[in-house]
Amino acid sequence: MTMQFRSLAETAAADGEIDAAEILSLRRTAWPDGRISPDEAEAIFVVNDRIAAPSAEWSDFFTEALVEFIVNTAEPRGYVSEDNARWLIERVRHDGKVCSLTELELVVRVLEKALSAPESLRLFALALLEQAVLTGQGPTRAGGDLHPDSITSAECALIRRTIFASGGDRPAAVSQREAELLFRLKDETLGADNAPEWERLFVQGVGNYLQGWQGAKGLTRERAGELEAFMKDRTSHVGNFFKRMAKTNSHGFSQAVGEISFGRRKPSRDTAGEAMQDHAVTDAEKLWLDARIDADDKVDALEEALLRFLAEA
Repeated sequence: MTMQFRSLAETAAADGEIDAAEILSLRRTAWPDGRISPDEAEAIFVVNDRIAAPSAEWSDFFTEALVEFIVNTAEPRGYVSEDNARWLIERVRHDGKVCSLTELELVVRVLEKALSAPESLRLFALALLEQAVLTGQGPTRAGGDLHPDSITSAECALIRRTIFASGGDRPAAVSQREAELLFRLKDETLGADNAPEWERLFVQGVGNYLQGWQGAKGLTRERAGELEAFMKDRTSHVGNFFKRMAKTNSHGFSQAVGEISFGRRKPSRDTAGEAMQDHAVTDAEKLWLDARIDADDKVDALEEALLRFLAEA
């Protein structure tokens, strides 16, 4: 199967172009079992390297197939492994050229699809995004263009998708690194003809970092693997289950046997109180914000909008 796919891929990419019929043949050959093998994933990247102007059909197949390989090949499914993250980073970097928009779409889609991703991939994604926004040119797959001298609507969409991705630095919320990225992009494009939604995205993104609740965090890949293995273990007895329960709580931390109560409810976690406490800007966060606003000895229009938002909130 893999040899047939590789042969089809090499033939299709021989002239630097690939049509819809060839893409359909690759799809049918690669996906009879719903899985993409490592050799097939490598062959798909080789084809992408050879295509001068990727079509919408090719971009769809490229991202769909490789997201499936990167996110769902290793167990537990949905958690990107270190090996797959390393492979993707090396594959995008291999030719030393600026990342193509097709490759950028792949990295962003992986973070959107994954429940969790290694820090190396999250940092790489942020670097690619910054590079694309500040230097990229051309139409994106989702519509709109990248321009190196301003932030377009298409670039706002890419930024929003990346910083709020489920597999991002802080799932469904903005991390400090992502907030710092927003500040750098703001400083690099001050006075440019930016998209109207850029100010809102900057304010919402930085405001989310400063006021967002951090109490709900996703499972790590290792913890998810342990839970999945436990669910598949048909030899476990009820007694063993309760013994393990006595040692590990729902967050994976140790707890004493005496903390488990039967017949009565323990006091529930005060999630509302935690959320309110996180909503307030802390002294450390204020110092972080002041340092960025004071960096150029002036308060620009976007910083004024951010300060108004924080005051009103």
